[in-house]
Amino acid sequence: MTYDVAIVGGGIVGLATARALLERAPRLQLVILEKERELGTHQTGHNSGVIHSGIYYKPGSAKARLCVEGARLMSGFCEARGIKVDRCGKVIVATDATQVPRLRALYERGLANGVPALALIEPARLRELEPHARAVAAIHSPSTAIVDYGEVAATLGRELVAGGVTLELNYHVTAITRLRGGGLAVSTPDHSIATRYLVNCAGLYSDVVARLAGAAPDVQIVPFRGEYYFLRPEAEHLVQGLIYPVPDPEFPFLGVHFTRTVHGEVEAGPNAVLAFAREGYRFARVVPRELYDTLRFPGFWTLARKYWRTGGYEVYRSLSTRAFVRALQRLVPDLAAADVTRGGAGVRAQAVTAEGALVDDFRIVTRPDSIHVLNAPSPAATASLAIGRTIAAQAAETFRLER
Repeated sequence: MTYDVAIVGGGIVGLATARALLERAPRLQLVILEKERELGTHQTGHNSGVIHSGIYYKPGSAKARLCVEGARLMSGFCEARGIKVDRCGKVIVATDATQVPRLRALYERGLANGVPALALIEPARLRELEPHARAVAAIHSPSTAIVDYGEVAATLGRELVAGGVTLELNYHVTAITRLRGGGLAVSTPDHSIATRYLVNCAGLYSDVVARLAGAAPDVQIVPFRGEYYFLRPEAEHLVQGLIYPVPDPEFPFLGVHFTRTVHGEVEAGPNAVLAFAREGYRFARVVPRELYDTLRFPGFWTLARKYWRTGGYEVYRSLSTRAFVRALQRLVPDLAAADVTRGGAGVRAQAVTAEGALVDDFRIVTRPDSIHVLNAPSPAATASLAIGRTIAAQAAETFRLER
């Protein structure tokens, strides 16, 4: 059969997009093409599970708008389905006086974004919330919550299949061709499906799929691995909720922090190191062709020249538990190296321009017969239901979908 829309990628953004398309046009014939044996295997299944409140993002940006809306939608979705959400709250701590102006600017940004119940707090109040954290000032975000996004993705998948969506697992797209009579053939080496339109939510391979579809993206995905430690059970009392540093303006990631999970564990991390494969969850995992693609990309070398010192330290901290713990001790001085054990890792699909700039906002590119999500790092899981609605609205207009 010929589908109306094929969605490449069965992560949380692809699933949320399918849900939003069905809400707009219940009679659509939809198929989700996922290369793994299960849904939500990569970025969805490897993140820290935070429902972000929207503090960090530039007011007026898609990240700011969709994060705040998405957090509300995600909380409502989970509540209606009995999925556990722990509204444990978060503190962002300034560990010395030089960070206080940045902390206040972050607070103002959160207010501008409409983050609920945000507060600047003094050390005494911080000690009530996080007795083992140390800071000269902090932000408290009581609306920040945690959830298991793997469970959310599995629930979305079941509901979509029950609603008539076709789910093709083990479907590794290697070719996309235009058909003479209109539409697209989306193929693996062994199979092919026909579709009128395509939505690319392929995450770590979104630029690859875009090129297969002839979209000529102006960015390339550069994969960054984020490694985590777990606090040992006897040290978990050191962290009550989420403890984050004030972001370093010289580095485009949030820095190592503490995150409780809905399963009762405490994660510490992540760092941010270049991965030698798009799914390089271990330091030793190398895919030569993918590493070559990164190294021959001019934007990577511009980026590397800008951040070589910080990047080198991230690699050192990746290899040294003691260095990792020293970074964590800035937030919780009572933590010791013996209190942590190595955990898992995730890989962030970060879009980089040819000029070496990290794309800071979500980037969704529309073509006459396709839509491509080319940059959807954190807070994409939080914002997923809102991102899905945005893509569905674009699809309805561009593809002229009938309700």
